[in-house]
Amino acid sequence: MKILAFDSSAVIASVALCDGERLLAEYTLNNGNTHSETLLPMAEAILGASDMTVDDVDLFAVAAGPGSFTGVRIGAATVKGLTFGREAACAGVSTLEALAYNLCDHDGLICPVMNARRQQVYTALFRVKDGRMERLMPDSAIAIQELDERLSAYKEPVRLCGDGYDVTIPLLTHPVIPTSERYRHQSAYSVAQVA
Repeated sequence: MKILAFDSSAVIASVALCDGERLLAEYTLNNGNTHSETLLPMAEAILGASDMTVDDVDLFAVAAGPGSFTGVRIGAATVKGLTFGREAACAGVSTLEALAYNLCDHDGLICPVMNARRQQVYTALFRVKDGRMERLMPDSAIAIQELDERLSAYKEPVRLCGDGYDVTIPLLTHPVIPTSERYRHQSAYSVAQVA
């Protein structure tokens, strides 16, 4: 199954083309450009480099939030426009679940955090064991202090990811396992795999 996935829910814009679990191409930009100007050219570049067209895509996936209201709307509108008049399937997935999927190769607690400003984050909590993710907390918008309190119910350290990483770390007392920069940010590949 060919999947074309988009994530424009934060500053980073990402587009990926997959054949099932196999990544064929991924294009990620972190340059501050407007997603409405970049998503379609990114998709065209990936499809062209893979010698495909939108007619070859079986499933269109998009990060449906939480995140930037405008960014989520741009991603959803892009997918809607690409599928208009086609019999293609569409799937919206939680941005937080897709972020957590970035770390699905690491057993333990995974906590995506997206900066919601004023010491608040959009967050969820997952446990990964042997590559399988179990949701422990629904997508939520909470103060970082409340997140720290919720994490205190767990004895194990947590891995964080998301654009709220740098603002959350200094305010947590719960032990954190550092996450490399590459796995902290949105990835359309992860959106495709969650879809």
